[in-house]
Amino acid sequence: MNVLLVATEAAPYASIGGFASVVGYLSRALVKRGHDVRIFMPKFGFLNEEQYKIETIYEGLQVPTGDENNPFLICNIKSTEYPSGVITYFLENQEYYEKRANVYGYSDDPTRWALLSRGVLEFIKTRIFVPDVLHTNDWHTGIVSNYIKTVYDKDPLISQVATVFTIHNLQFQGMFDHKHVSELDFDDGKSPVASFFDERLNKQNFMKRGVLYSDAVNTVSKKYSKEILTPEFGENLDKLLLEVKGKMFGIVNGLDYNEFNPATDNLIEQNYSVSSVHLRKENKTALQKEYDLPLREEVPVFGFVGRLDPMKGVDLIVNTLHQVMKDYDVQFVQVGGGDGGLAAMLTDLRNKYPEKVGIHPYPNFTLPRMLFSGCDCILYPSRFEPCGIVQIESMRYGAIPIVRKVGGLADTVENFDSIKGKGTGFVFNDFDVFSLFGQIVRAIELYNNKKLWRQLVVNAMRADFSWEFSAKEYEKLYERSIAFKSKANQVPKHMAMLLS
Repeated sequence: MNVLLVATEAAPYASIGGFASVVGYLSRALVKRGHDVRIFMPKFGFLNEEQYKIETIYEGLQVPTGDENNPFLICNIKSTEYPSGVITYFLENQEYYEKRANVYGYSDDPTRWALLSRGVLEFIKTRIFVPDVLHTNDWHTGIVSNYIKTVYDKDPLISQVATVFTIHNLQFQGMFDHKHVSELDFDDGKSPVASFFDERLNKQNFMKRGVLYSDAVNTVSKKYSKEILTPEFGENLDKLLLEVKGKMFGIVNGLDYNEFNPATDNLIEQNYSVSSVHLRKENKTALQKEYDLPLREEVPVFGFVGRLDPMKGVDLIVNTLHQVMKDYDVQFVQVGGGDGGLAAMLTDLRNKYPEKVGIHPYPNFTLPRMLFSGCDCILYPSRFEPCGIVQIESMRYGAIPIVRKVGGLADTVENFDSIKGKGTGFVFNDFDVFSLFGQIVRAIELYNNKKLWRQLVVNAMRADFSWEFSAKEYEKLYERSIAFKSKANQVPKHMAMLLS
């Protein structure tokens, strides 16, 4: 199949959120399986064209804006084939991409992503690359399928392209508060996409439109695809998602096991493998030195890797650790920036237990590997979790995940059975201090049983969540989207009822 992934970011060119890695690694895995898979994304000014050998392949692409007074934005198309044989196309525009210092965070972001969404369709019309499937990602590109089913429904080329829409995080649906939108500003998804320069564009729900108009929709874990059908996790779209659940699927994210490999990773102190897990203690010592903690091998070290966000349950971690550290001899380290209030909570914890706690409340691209290789456990008690990759990375390095049974965490971590010796981590149900406290204490006690603990570490390191499996699942999803498209080159019956 010919597949074109459309995204605001993709590794290694721009990596702000987790889905940049998904786009980058999934495309490589699919290419290895024989498909012609390419990426389409903005050409941001911070991209080093010489480093990535980016070249111009098309000049003067006219992208319709829908505005009579300013009918077109002029763009260029650049491309590179780096790395792993995946061709990436860049939409170049001075005003909306080239002159911006950041990927996100601008008041005109809806205009920037509408330009990307319509720009990819005009790019396809050049016939440089014609995909069988357009794979769009998160709210930013949700209106691609909307354009195809409306503005381009008579186009002999574009109207034949099947669409897949991946929901990486339903919490983000646009540049507005979707939970408290007024009746006046409510977007039912049926009106035409506003012009690039119309204020209404900022109030249109790109996420909803991606769900409505795409031929197939998926989330990044099976459990999350079911959770979002409920009011608790559905972010006010649960009723819509229930009505279209026939085209809803769940595919768990994967991990590049070549890049994330403790046997070859040059970012850690001591390399090791399943057959030499005893060498992990060298990394534990290096970690304790890094955070100025006492060098004590017998003390279990717990860690947290990720952004400081209420979604990740950081507040629950801190509140629970205040109770744990009163009576138990443990250490805790953290890396990741974000919410200032959560950073303050971590600072208070460190100030209260300076011999037990080390924090780094800022983004860092090398420390996470040190935590994965040196921590005994990684805490991930999310309020909700579309997939999560940290728990998979931690298992790869033998750091045992303690997770709440939600979303992708439930799909990837198996609760350890100390009698049978099976399982890869510690799992709890309720989002409260008592539940997390119980699993931390359980981990502390099991850590003292060296034989059982080694078995648990080996189990975790042998767990396989490589992109090979996920790529096969996406193959099936693409085939389904093509089949759905071929049944009728128009809105399916169940969608027609919604849009009538």
